[in-house]
Amino acid sequence: MTTTDERLQATAQIARHPLHPMLVPVPIVCFIGALLTDITYYASAEMMWADFSAWLLVVGVIVGVLAACAGLIDFLSSRSIRAQAPAWPHMLGNVLVLVLSFFNALIHTRDAWTSVVPAGLILSAIVVLILPITGWLGWSMVYRHGVGVLR
Repeated sequence: MTTTDERLQATAQIARHPLHPMLVPVPIVCFIGALLTDITYYASAEMMWADFSAWLLVVGVIVGVLAACAGLIDFLSSRSIRAQAPAWPHMLGNVLVLVLSFFNALIHTRDAWTSVVPAGLILSAIVVLILPITGWLGWSMVYRHGVGVLR
């Protein structure tokens, strides 16, 4: 019989360190940075800031997809992880963040003002408002439920 600790271990790991929590800070920082550079572009109309936003979104989506793959492997590999109350809202919220950020990256491929205002700025703000919720749910899975914690 498997102990609870073993059933809550991350499957996607390197040297017994879970991949998902190692990858998630990159897209979080990129998406927050995209909002800040969108705001700066809105205030200054300096195209450099819109370019920064576009690059931050692309990097955030790429690394976010990698983090999502690692998280999905953990999620699908353990019924015990899926049974945790925050697991489904955490996963669905982060999928929403990635979908919105992907479309935001497409919007940021437009030229000049329309690459950010208003749709890009609104999507960046919505994503940054969702991130604390999904982050808190992920924190809860680790620190309250012991998911991925070595014992």
